[in-house]
Amino acid sequence: MNLNTALLIFLSAIIGFLGSLTGLGGASILIPILVFFGIPIKEAIAAGMIAIIGSSSGSALSYVRNQMANIRLAMFLEIFTVIGGIVGATLTVMISPVYLYFFFAVFLATSFIKTKSSTRDITDVEDKRDLLTRWLSCEGTYYDKSCDKKIKYYPKNTLLGGAGMFIAGLAAGMLGIGAGAFKTTVHENILKMPTKVSSATSNFIIGMTALGGASVYLFSGLLNLSLMAPIAIGTTIGAIIGGRILNRIKDKYLKILFLIIVSALIIQMLYKGIALIWSL
Repeated sequence: MNLNTALLIFLSAIIGFLGSLTGLGGASILIPILVFFGIPIKEAIAAGMIAIIGSSSGSALSYVRNQMANIRLAMFLEIFTVIGGIVGATLTVMISPVYLYFFFAVFLATSFIKTKSSTRDITDVEDKRDLLTRWLSCEGTYYDKSCDKKIKYYPKNTLLGGAGMFIAGLAAGMLGIGAGAFKTTVHENILKMPTKVSSATSNFIIGMTALGGASVYLFSGLLNLSLMAPIAIGTTIGAIIGGRILNRIKDKYLKILFLIIVSALIIQMLYKGIALIWSL
């Protein structure tokens, strides 16, 4: 089946919508769908990078405006994620496509793992920063609407957090995904950032990580320019719509939708990988 521009925008809008509702992000769903329609996996991964840039830019803008994202810390962590993204994208260009199907399936399977977020970090205002974190001066303040007050926080362990962000960038660049769930886990569990600041800062970082990986795919000739614009438009529209109706859907239905989508995508990627090995 040929993917013309109109069909690409339509499919990308649905993907962006589902990604917004499930928290998977558009690229994690987009790449297996493109593979299903016959797009080579390396081209699909490169296209996923473009979807990430398009969808993260709009959300990051609002977080910067309301001072939720920690820009100073984000700029430091981006050093690690961008390098990781470039290294990951370079590995994807070099290795056999058959491995990517299994890597992607394994990464999707990690979506089932739920990490326990801290519920006390919002009130943890004690300054326990190490020397590097003090030098970076990346403490911050944000207004929390749920408790109607300003919260001051002190990130910690920035060097260890940078190492974790390199791994996140590596996965993002290699698989064409945002790896936002991994990034926020590093922010909350290592850097000890409040949950809302973690999500906002992660959105800010994701776009730059994707840009680094996309540059490798562009110069490697894997970036299909005919896919870029329709995918960016569709995923952005779908994500906006999904974000607006998210609060109207019961949590149990969102969880069911999440399980169905992830399970189907894992099965499809494993099937493609096994079929490719069988044909060799």
